[in-house]
Amino acid sequence: MKIYLRILSYAPGLVSRLIKFLVYAVLGVAFSAAYLALTIPMLKILFDSKVSAVVPPLPISFELSKEYFQKTFDHYFIQLVQDYGHHTTLLFICLGIVVLIIIGNTFRYMERMTASRIKVDVVKNMRMDIFSSVTKLHIGYFNDQRKGDLMSRFTNDMGEVEASVMNSLKSVMKEPITILVYIAVLFSISVKLTLFTLILLPVTAGVVAEIIKRLKKRARQSQESMGRIVNILDETFSGMRVIMAFNARNFILKKIDDETSFHRKVNLSISRKNELSSPLSEVLGVIIVAVILYYGGNLVLGGSGELEPEAFMGFLVFYASLIQPAKNFSNGITSLQKGTIAAERIFNVVDIQSAIKSKPNAPELKTFQSAITFKNVSFAYDTEKVLKNINLTIEKGKTLALVGPSGGGKSTLADLVPRFYDPTEGEVLIDGISLKDYDLESIRQHIGVVTQESILFNDTIFNNIAFGMPHVGEADVIQAAKIANAHDFISQTENGYQTFIGERGSKLSGGQRQRLSIARAVLKNPPILILDEATSALDSESEKLVQEALFNLMKNRTSIVIAHRLSTIQHANEIAVIQNGEVAERGTHEQLNSANGLYRKLVSIQNTD
Repeated sequence: MKIYLRILSYAPGLVSRLIKFLVYAVLGVAFSAAYLALTIPMLKILFDSKVSAVVPPLPISFELSKEYFQKTFDHYFIQLVQDYGHHTTLLFICLGIVVLIIIGNTFRYMERMTASRIKVDVVKNMRMDIFSSVTKLHIGYFNDQRKGDLMSRFTNDMGEVEASVMNSLKSVMKEPITILVYIAVLFSISVKLTLFTLILLPVTAGVVAEIIKRLKKRARQSQESMGRIVNILDETFSGMRVIMAFNARNFILKKIDDETSFHRKVNLSISRKNELSSPLSEVLGVIIVAVILYYGGNLVLGGSGELEPEAFMGFLVFYASLIQPAKNFSNGITSLQKGTIAAERIFNVVDIQSAIKSKPNAPELKTFQSAITFKNVSFAYDTEKVLKNINLTIEKGKTLALVGPSGGGKSTLADLVPRFYDPTEGEVLIDGISLKDYDLESIRQHIGVVTQESILFNDTIFNNIAFGMPHVGEADVIQAAKIANAHDFISQTENGYQTFIGERGSKLSGGQRQRLSIARAVLKNPPILILDEATSALDSESEKLVQEALFNLMKNRTSIVIAHRLSTIQHANEIAVIQNGEVAERGTHEQLNSANGLYRKLVSIQNTD
């Protein structure tokens, strides 16, 4: 129930909406019950064409009792029969039934529209909350999680929640009202017969409850399996080039077949239990009706006047009308179980607290004035340290190059500056103040990042360059593209800056994608730059253009450059050689090249190549 209330809390103005929903539901049920109640006098006319010739007097004083309402109704009903005759009275009753049905269904429509508005608001706001929560999480979270599973929570799990909210409002909240109203009417017809009926109902309820209990485990397995399927699909579509190159199609088919077979098995089990609940409850319902027919028929045939034939028929009409709401209620509970399991998976993501966040009321980093300092910095992803006691200072306007063997910790060291991670030990400072003491977004506002893999979006060239900067003008974008050596090739595309570049920039070459990434960094105009292997994946011609663009970008900026091609970082003010998480050497290109160390060895290897 706690999870269900949390789901509903995503609808604004929930209390007032639920009140409206319940009012409409009660009125709809009341008018439905009223038209069913008219079947009793209709049956009385059909069964007893004479009807009493004596009009019973009206009660003298008002009383809130069954007898008062019965005598009042009998007075006006028999008066109507005597004044207009049996046939006309029957016509009036039929017209009354039609009118009551129209009014009841009008309220039912209003009740369902209220539920629909709650549902669409819940779904929209929940999706935004998931997306907002996920985008606040630190980079390490995405390294540990399957993207497909996250996507499944956003799509499939939300679909289950959507169905759950609608079914629960219509079935779990409304149907009990219908059931209570109809039971009240049944009591008014015959207390003895109704009590006998209610003794039998828990049998059906117990069977349905046992089925629902077994559904919960299978529902969780189904949702988790769908997450794995989406993840396989995401990896397959992203890596199709590798799959084809290694003839791995059968391997992937086997992988997806195993998972979809498990998903089929689980869903078949769920369907078996779902489909069993309805016919089983119906069979039990018919058995109960047969018992009621026997017991109630004996009350009628007993001749004691305890139960009139038309009242017994009316009782059966109401009881038959009670069966469907009871089935809807049990089906709604089943759907709600699946929805709450899906919601649990969603809230598991929403409730995750990011390991990287700003302190309360942390001041903003207004301007970068003097230096970035790594002070006794160590870092470990799990237990083994990737960085060990790093001490470096990058003065404003200077360039620090990080070089060394792969896996040495260069990218991890650079990732500490925008706080993608926080040091396990020590601290990173800007202008002598720890990054943890600044507002996180204000730090990243001062940093531009260009990575080896160009991160572009399936949008226009203009929107990719202006990404995250909604108020920039066309002239600014063009100027940034010129600095990045991108304007010429952009001008030659079909629609210029309004050309769509495909998923991840698939319609562009590697060099073109990289120059767009550089143009984006130019437009942001950050005082601090991080260039992580920005040219390593390019051919010589593209590298020359991109390198020139990078030189333009780095002018008058503080830069951290990670490079394997040492010829691209010889201009750096300082080069730090990172090996096994430690600073093995540091100095200028000339100083390190003249020493007989790791840097000189790396230069010699590349010169030989």
